[in-house]
Amino acid sequence: MSEHLKLENQVCFKHYVISKEIIRRYRPFLKPLDLTYTGYITMLVLWEEDEISVKQLSEKLYLDSGTLTPLLKKLENKGYLKRKRNASDERVVMVKLTKKGRDLKEQAQSVPGDLTRSIFPDDLDEEEARKHIQALDEVMRLLVRK
Repeated sequence: MSEHLKLENQVCFKHYVISKEIIRRYRPFLKPLDLTYTGYITMLVLWEEDEISVKQLSEKLYLDSGTLTPLLKKLENKGYLKRKRNASDERVVMVKLTKKGRDLKEQAQSVPGDLTRSIFPDDLDEEEARKHIQALDEVMRLLVRK
């Protein structure tokens, strides 16, 4: 068998495993917030930019509308956000946090640190962790060229 067809040599497989494992590790930290991973990253964007169009949100999250629309409905049903049509252009749907959604940000403060501690060993210094993150940023930049 040729080396380039071995599973262990597939870049895509390594990213697939890493993605699945990180999302699995998020679960215990997101459960008390009643959020899935995709709900969490949606809330992260909304905590940065409270009123945003569904299209802009979709672009920031790299999610298509078929994935994002049901997710937004679930978050709206939980009381975290409201969706409304733009007054000047009815085709545009805007997303805005509710007070409950804004308050959730305070409860989520520990999630990034908790996740980082669950991934990186105690002896990994901050500089080395930053290098890992920069390497991932570079891979993402290469893969997701706009």
